[in-house]
Amino acid sequence: MGQAKSYAERLFKFAEIGALNTADATLAINVPANNENVEVELAAIDSIIAVTQGYPYFLQEWGKCAWDVATASPITAEDVENASREAVAALDEGFFRVRFDRLTPAEKKYLRAMAELGPGPHRSGDIAQQLGRPVASFGPVRGSLIVKGMLWSPTHGDTAFTVPIFDEFMKRIMPGDSWQTN
Repeated sequence: MGQAKSYAERLFKFAEIGALNTADATLAINVPANNENVEVELAAIDSIIAVTQGYPYFLQEWGKCAWDVATASPITAEDVENASREAVAALDEGFFRVRFDRLTPAEKKYLRAMAELGPGPHRSGDIAQQLGRPVASFGPVRGSLIVKGMLWSPTHGDTAFTVPIFDEFMKRIMPGDSWQTN
């Protein structure tokens, strides 16, 4: 019975929403601005796409912050750079922190170890090595993080964050190396 799908699950198809390609990300930035008679320089668009990796919500947040910072049209790469601190703070509090607060201490430590390795994906063995324990001991933690939507497995034995720049957030929220001893 635990494997049975609910009526709602059978009714609806759930589409995976990933990063937008460059053309679609460019449209996502340009169309709303153009609708308000504002231009966005190509260098500004490229900068937003690079930092957000095309992730739709992050595109919106960076676009909003660049809009708020810009004093005139066109919005420039400098405007985007000046807006980045505000965009990161908004994502930290309104996006990343909400997810982080639902994690157990063991899950936080696992994600912080992953962050130490960079954006990923990473081999499960490399993460375990960061934590100084056998890979088999982390199966339940890894599984729980996948169920919570924090991680996914792009290929057998690999683990990746489900959203870009989460590794950077983990380093900000758990700075230094004290996470290794907790």
